[in-house]
Amino acid sequence: MVTILDRLPDRSGLDRLWSILPQARLVGGSVRDLLLGGQDVHDLDLATPEPPEEVQAQLQAAGIKTIPTGLAHGTITALIDHVPYEITTLRRDVSTDGRHAEVAWTTDWREDAARRDFTINALFCDRNGTIHDFFDGQQDLAAHRLRFVGDAGQRIEEDALRILRFFRFDARFGSETPDETAIAVIRTRAALVEGLSAERVASEMLRILVGPNLMRTLLHMEGAGILACVIPSYRLDRLSRALENDLPEDPVLRLGVLSDTSGLGRKLRLSARKSERLERMHARNGLVSCDGDSDNASDRLRISPDLSQDALRQLLSFHSRESLNDWSWVVQAESKPDDGRDWNGLRTRLATMEVPVFPLAGRDVVALGVPAGKAVGVLMNEVTRWWRANGCLPDREACLSELKRSLPLSPRGLGG
Repeated sequence: MVTILDRLPDRSGLDRLWSILPQARLVGGSVRDLLLGGQDVHDLDLATPEPPEEVQAQLQAAGIKTIPTGLAHGTITALIDHVPYEITTLRRDVSTDGRHAEVAWTTDWREDAARRDFTINALFCDRNGTIHDFFDGQQDLAAHRLRFVGDAGQRIEEDALRILRFFRFDARFGSETPDETAIAVIRTRAALVEGLSAERVASEMLRILVGPNLMRTLLHMEGAGILACVIPSYRLDRLSRALENDLPEDPVLRLGVLSDTSGLGRKLRLSARKSERLERMHARNGLVSCDGDSDNASDRLRISPDLSQDALRQLLSFHSRESLNDWSWVVQAESKPDDGRDWNGLRTRLATMEVPVFPLAGRDVVALGVPAGKAVGVLMNEVTRWWRANGCLPDREACLSELKRSLPLSPRGLGG
């Protein structure tokens, strides 16, 4: 008999686990995605009634490597041919505080399903391919309807992150209109999101930003009072314009286009690199230096498709390709939609342009008789400005000639 398990490209590892743990069942996202056709199945997670220590002992006795990834929560990971399989003992909640749960083992499959978030994630599939569905998850999946398991308010109070997960999953599996009951409950509990750790919030938001139906999702979040809890200042209009122009699926770039809130990266506990990137996106409003960090407006160029190759090369000699690309998206999103300028052409030029590298070093100045010290730096800066002013095109010989022309009669004239 053909079952959804036949949609797996390789089930050998799964069959090996079932030969040791015959009561185990696939659970959650893998079952959901197999029901949808199986193209997006990635993680094969299993649930089993055996306690975690017993599961680990049986697998090790069969020669399967195990990793105790979460014994306190009943989870171990089995590695078969370098493929991980997460196996979790059936659980029931003893107590929850909105972020963490104290659990106890159970042998009741329905009891385990009842503690899960959404009906479409509370599905089990046994080794025979039989689906075990306690809360009509299959019907909801077919109807493009995302519902909480049981009482929505209770599910959210057990873990407030389920609010953000609701919007992420609804974007992928829901319809144009989210479940009214769920939205009504979420609206009354929006403040619970503010008690979540920044890392967990950021993880969900970054996934939402590269997920499907992004604008629809953010509008639903706004309507439920959730978006403002996560991002205090946001610009849906700006993001919408950028998406219409095929804004890449880069979560940090999309976050920067959505919001110019100072310190947002730190608020969300993003990495230092990601936080700094967000700050740079809005630090100069697209007016960026082509000669060091000068604050003189005459020393700056505004990111624009009208930039010449020489001007773009000047900017690329000082700023990273990533920063210039980010600025182009932010400035374009602030521009009139019908300005007719070729922003994609600018980004193509930027992507294909070789990063110019100034061909001289301080040792070249010293080789001409200038003592090491302040004078070397002054001369290097002077020739570098000349090189940039000429589109970063002069080669080493031309730069050496300009350096010789710039040499003072006496090094003391430059403070040497």
